[in-house]
Amino acid sequence: MTFQPGAVRVGIDVGGTFTDAVAVDARTFELLGQVKVPTSHDHDDGVAHGILEALEKLRADLGLSADDVSFLAHGTTQATNALLEGDVATVGIAGVGTGFDAFATKRLRSFGKMELAPGRKLPIRFVAVRDPARAGAAVDELVRAGAEVVVAVEPFSVDDPGGEDAVAAAARERGVLAAATHEITGLYGLTKRARTAVLNAGIMPRMVSTADLVESSVRRAGITAALMVVRGDGGVMSLAEMRRRPLLTALSGPAAGVAGALMAERLSEGLFLETGGTSTDISVVRRGRVLVRHAHLGGHETYLPALDVRTVGIGGGSLIRYSGKAITDVGPRSAHIAGLPYACFAPAAVWSGAKLITVSPRPGDPADYVAIETADGTRYALTLTCAANALGVVPADSYAYANPDAAQAAMQPLATALGMTVQAAARAVLRQAVKPVRAVVDQLVQEYRLDHPTLVGGGGGAAAVTPFLGAETGHDWRIAAHAEVISPLGAALALVRESVERIVPNPSNADILATRAQAEAAVVAQGADPAGVEVDVTVDPQRNLVRAIATGATELRTKDRSATLDAVAVRAEVARSIGVEASDISELATTSQYGVFGATKRRRFGRPVLRLRVVDGEGVIRLHSNGAVVETVEAGTASARLAVLADQHTRYGDGGARVPAVWLLVGPKIADLSGVLDRDQLIALAGAELKTRADDEQVVLILEDRG
Repeated sequence: MTFQPGAVRVGIDVGGTFTDAVAVDARTFELLGQVKVPTSHDHDDGVAHGILEALEKLRADLGLSADDVSFLAHGTTQATNALLEGDVATVGIAGVGTGFDAFATKRLRSFGKMELAPGRKLPIRFVAVRDPARAGAAVDELVRAGAEVVVAVEPFSVDDPGGEDAVAAAARERGVLAAATHEITGLYGLTKRARTAVLNAGIMPRMVSTADLVESSVRRAGITAALMVVRGDGGVMSLAEMRRRPLLTALSGPAAGVAGALMAERLSEGLFLETGGTSTDISVVRRGRVLVRHAHLGGHETYLPALDVRTVGIGGGSLIRYSGKAITDVGPRSAHIAGLPYACFAPAAVWSGAKLITVSPRPGDPADYVAIETADGTRYALTLTCAANALGVVPADSYAYANPDAAQAAMQPLATALGMTVQAAARAVLRQAVKPVRAVVDQLVQEYRLDHPTLVGGGGGAAAVTPFLGAETGHDWRIAAHAEVISPLGAALALVRESVERIVPNPSNADILATRAQAEAAVVAQGADPAGVEVDVTVDPQRNLVRAIATGATELRTKDRSATLDAVAVRAEVARSIGVEASDISELATTSQYGVFGATKRRRFGRPVLRLRVVDGEGVIRLHSNGAVVETVEAGTASARLAVLADQHTRYGDGGARVPAVWLLVGPKIADLSGVLDRDQLIALAGAELKTRADDEQVVLILEDRG
């Protein structure tokens, strides 16, 4: 196989047992190859050795040269595991300030009581720094006390970082790893900001060592491509940035899978269900964006941005529980925990004379978990995957597919005990299993007001949950292509991401534009193509919070819409998404990169509303909006026209004025301004998006009434 230079993106996912690697065509996103190697926890180089081994095996299998690779990203649970296991470095806190500031920072010594794992508390050393000019002596004292990394803490450093910077500089001059709280977040709240910085520092030595080993190994292999690491919020960041803020990789287990759903599966409105052997992680994608929140670590809230993931203890290997009369539950124990192979993957012939038994997977567990014992005494686990295959809901090309005859034969002893047909018994198992999953899905659909959501299943156990759940809920569903490697696929395709948060009372337009510019500059500095960077800005006046989230690819990925779209297929997909006939769909606007399609549909109660969908150059719906106004204007007059339309569609109530949610289709970008509630700030941000465009370029304005 031959490739053009830079034509391949590589993604690697470091799991607890195996490290998976994939190669993806940088232009079409087609999977070119995949490999699996054992994760090298016990090697002298740690997981870095497995990453290099997977990369070399992938290159050998495909004949990849170093120049063929344009991008390499890996996801790892190393940071998460270190925190969960309490395997962290000793952190020295340098509390900067006098008076009340000194009192406030001294209280941070209580972080030493934080239990990360049973019996494993956060190891803390503390020193007060009353004069930043003596920062060096303070660092020396912390090192003598056993600190391996130093965190500089000052109550109002987000406004004046001088004291923290002095401590961090003194540590780095001595070759000691260091962090300052203002480098981690721009938000107030001393305790939460310091907690986030201290946890970040605790994993810094190990993560920096791994980053150095990965980088040196990859560079020795001759690969000069950008090296990235998956973040917990679904994006990627450079190795240099990871060395500074390794905590951002924590809780990134589900993040790569969601990135795969966004990019490889083009999910724009729905839920991604990543099902392994034991559990299912459920994440929301709304209007083409993942949902992110501040994460809890060690039982406390932090300023770490991470996906809003809900985990349910149901997986493809979940065991069936039986009272002697009825199925009482499915899970939480799995075949892996019980040390038993899946019954459905055994040949049908072994089930002659087999009998139903119940077992206790682990000492102390209830002894009501079902297993099948063959005539020769071999035991197999009867799992959710077995039931799904017996019912015939697992697609034939799925990773979890088993011969239906073998699965039905394996289910027969349970069906006999229940006095049911095999199909009825399998259906009863699946219905019981998806109950907790459905409860979470229903909650998320309502909580985030998802519009005609699609369920996308990923992970090796995807087909055990998603098809039956889709049928039960009536939602559209599909199993992701190459679901078993959706995480490394997501790593290969993920966008560079940066989030900047600031507390600014009564923020001015300049404050908001500065926050936006900082986020944009951060992703560009990490290799994102400036022409394609999208920045979503949210202004929360109740919390005085300004947040800018920038995303961008390391190369501009656009296609000529007119050359690739099948108009009939696009209308059919838009009609399905809205819930109307294809003949009801109209094209409302078009640019070189996007088409805007819609139909008027009556609400159950109330007047008809325009429901629209924005479709990109590959026929993928990128934006859902209901009750919107669409207008095409020239870039030179767009800000003035937006001001007029915003005034016309502002609604007034007890809570004051509510400006419409606004999106702009500008060149290759969808500029999301829906998080801005103030008219003048809205116009200022629109101006920032439009300033680089030619005056006569066509721009599409989309406004949605918030009422």
